[in-house]
Amino acid sequence: MSRAVLSIGSNMGDRLAYLRSVVDGLGDRVVAVSPVYSTPPWGGVEQDDYLNAIVLVDDPELDALGWLRRGQRLEQAADRVREVRWGARTLDVDVVWCAEWAQGEFVPVRSADPELTLPHPQAHRRAFVLVPWLDVAPDAVLEVDGSARPVADLLAELPAAERAGVRRTDFTLAQAAEGSASCS
Repeated sequence: MSRAVLSIGSNMGDRLAYLRSVVDGLGDRVVAVSPVYSTPPWGGVEQDDYLNAIVLVDDPELDALGWLRRGQRLEQAADRVREVRWGARTLDVDVVWCAEWAQGEFVPVRSADPELTLPHPQAHRRAFVLVPWLDVAPDAVLEVDGSARPVADLLAELPAAERAGVRRTDFTLAQAAEGSASCS
């Protein structure tokens, strides 16, 4: 069994529908879904604001690469085009963190594979990931430079302007799972 934290975002077309397509596409694998946030683009490419959320998922059949492939299939279904790094997109699904069930607990996956680096190497610098992650897992921990750090502390260390740019919307994603689950 594996558990993963997926960061989802869209800034083209029907942004909310694209985010909902992820929750619908993951079905009963969804454990919790954060509120939806509006955020400025990250990476310096001129484009419209994003809608972002975090989806916490579980599946006894998938490993970290399985989550990556699942996210890529959802992006393809949304006609995602990869032309400009950090450019506008219909849908972005990133595997931020993953853990596998071993000896009675979830053990975080660490990977330096260029196809899927875990934990996500930039997650600790992105308020649009950290803010909604705390909504679904207030005690979440993320390894940064070999040290496990509370996500709340990582968020507090970001510049105030970065944190202020993450604005909660009134939008919700259908099928939000009951309760929330620990993710550390």
